[in-house]
Amino acid sequence: MGIAACDLSQHVIRPTLLYLERHSATAEALLLGAAACQSALGSELDAPQGHGLYRISEQHHQTLWDKHLAFDPELASRVRGLASQHAFLEAPHLELTVNLRYATAIAWMLIERENLELPAADDLLAMGRIWCKVFQPQGRQRDFLEAWQRCIEPVSQVA
Repeated sequence: MGIAACDLSQHVIRPTLLYLERHSATAEALLLGAAACQSALGSELDAPQGHGLYRISEQHHQTLWDKHLAFDPELASRVRGLASQHAFLEAPHLELTVNLRYATAIAWMLIERENLELPAADDLLAMGRIWCKVFQPQGRQRDFLEAWQRCIEPVSQVA
């Protein structure tokens, strides 16, 4: 059993995006959809393909730091500020599994570095395209839609 979509949005995704000064309804929905696709909102946190809510691979994590964040010290400092002080130094990739806000920040940075135009917050097909490009190049937009319907839509209909 994963995290409730409304709780993940309210307590993890939104505060992280606000902290990074990157919040928008689309950014929030896109990360929620990515978490639904990648780990069923946290039901499956570790897999050979990657770590945590967003199943980020160690290679993508390292490349993001080396080729993107390293060139923006202020942003790197903000992202690093979300990581555990000592644990990050010993096992930085483990932070992707155990630290939801850090994982969310890294997931957003992976999206942001692609420099894509963000769609409307209700354009699930366009968000599915972004998810495929950033997280699952072999994925299909239909996978994004199905994960949204399975993990997010039932909760939003009740609220």
